[in-house]
Amino acid sequence: MNLAALRESICRMGESLFNRSLTFGSAGNISVRLDDGGLLVTPTGASLGNLDPARLSRLDSNGQLVDGDKPTKEDFLHREMYRQRADAGAVVHLHATHSVAVSCLADVDPTNVLPPITAYYVMRVGTLPLVPYHPPGDVDLARAVGEMASSHHAVLLANHGPVVAGRCLEDAVYASEELEETAKLYLLLRGMPLRPLTAEQVARLTRRN
Repeated sequence: MNLAALRESICRMGESLFNRSLTFGSAGNISVRLDDGGLLVTPTGASLGNLDPARLSRLDSNGQLVDGDKPTKEDFLHREMYRQRADAGAVVHLHATHSVAVSCLADVDPTNVLPPITAYYVMRVGTLPLVPYHPPGDVDLARAVGEMASSHHAVLLANHGPVVAGRCLEDAVYASEELEETAKLYLLLRGMPLRPLTAEQVARLTRRN
């Protein structure tokens, strides 16, 4: 996909996420890795519902701005995911309501926050570790993400939201959507007897990926 088409794709996906209330205001950011090792990323202070393709931030392989507006202040999260995951072609970071709500719970398993409720969650997200809280923009947050990103393509930032990498933009968006829906299911089911998938069922699904 050429650069112009990638710009349009980011804006289209951003608008879709915004219109379905998976992000709001100027929260959330999206990036795509370019063939030269650089990034195309959403700008700081921009609403995903109203992105201008020409104003998306293009960074070189060192994270320096080549053209477009100033990038999101959380671009370091994206760059750390790419650094740890050679297979990642896109990263989506949202502040989606149910995912953030789960990230604030005191009794979740920090090694795998959500149980394997559905097959599609297992196939698109797998395990979801909780990254300890750091303020937005803090370099220690990038380090904490980096410690988990090599073995997990999706992580949940405590009291903040998910960061999800995918082979392409569609993969990253679909996995982010699946994570949010599973977080919603988990909250709806709290206090009820839960029948998650068994370890054997999870293993079979994982081998299919």
